Amino acid sequence: MTLPKSPLASTTLLLVAALALSTGCAANRRETYLHDKAGTHVYRQPLAEVWPKAKEVLTEEGYSVMEAKGGFEMATDFQMQGAPSSLGTSYARYLVRGVEKGPGQCSVEFIKQARVESQGAHDTNTGEGAQMSGSNATTRDYAMEWKLLQKADPEAAKALEAEAAKNVQ
Repeated sequence: MTLPKSPLASTTLLLVAALALSTGCAANRRETYLHDKAGTHVYRQPLAEVWPKAKEVLTEEGYSVMEAKGGFEMATDFQMQGAPSSLGTSYARYLVRGVEKGPGQCSVEFIKQARVESQGAHDTNTGEGAQMSGSNATTRDYAMEWKLLQKADPEAAKALEAEAAKNVQ
């Protein structure tokens, strides 16, 4: 690429690059803001009404759901994330918990367990098979909680989007 030689062209190029960068940063800040708000949201609905929507979010993402009897907990099986690679294969599963916050109020937490499995090389000298190694990480998944908020309480989600547009630059 040939850089422009005139000061005006150079300045214009810098402004365009800065605008593109700031637009991307603003979008990330907005998304982070919405996810944070979803993580602290208290539904003004009974848990029995919100719970089926949480199950829908998981099934729409391709997970099979196993619900605990007598409580508001469910878990999924591990599901492969993307294609396997020589660096490892990623899997994820969810534990979802519903919590009654008072009469007609609740919250729902999506806990994601991510696992990466990598396989060592096959030793051709000894004939031994490859060894498996892996790593695990468990975190709250605020993006899934945002999906639930949009599905279970669309009015609150729209209000948060408007708030984000006003407060996040």
